[in-house]
Amino acid sequence: MFYLWLKAFHIIAVVTWFAGLFYLPRLFVYHAMSSDEISHERFCIMERKLYRGIMQPSMVATLLLGGGLLYLNPGWLSMGWLHAKLALVFILLAYHHTCGAQMRAFARGENTRSHVFFRWFNEVPVLFLLAIVIFVVVKPF
Repeated sequence: MFYLWLKAFHIIAVVTWFAGLFYLPRLFVYHAMSSDEISHERFCIMERKLYRGIMQPSMVATLLLGGGLLYLNPGWLSMGWLHAKLALVFILLAYHHTCGAQMRAFARGENTRSHVFFRWFNEVPVLFLLAIVIFVVVKPF
């Protein structure tokens, strides 16, 4: 029963983390398009609260709960699908921290990227989500 609770909370944490990974870059799109100080301040507040209040805690919860699942199922370490999934998770962690760096650049008024860049940047987590879910459910190798 403990395993199922752990798995449920892991899935909840993943969903919450991905919600932030989808929404923060979308905020960057609108932030890059804004030109007035009031909008800039509003976007900085929204981005900071999303990153620190939702994304960071849910990322930590995802990693801890996933680690707990792995601890309870050490046999997974010999399976290729888990190696592929973990590789994508590590890259996703880099994406998460890149979002944090970009958020800080916006806050300092140092953004040099266009809204078009952020529209493409916003699509990255979709690809990771698709691949991770396929690896976990289908276990192709």
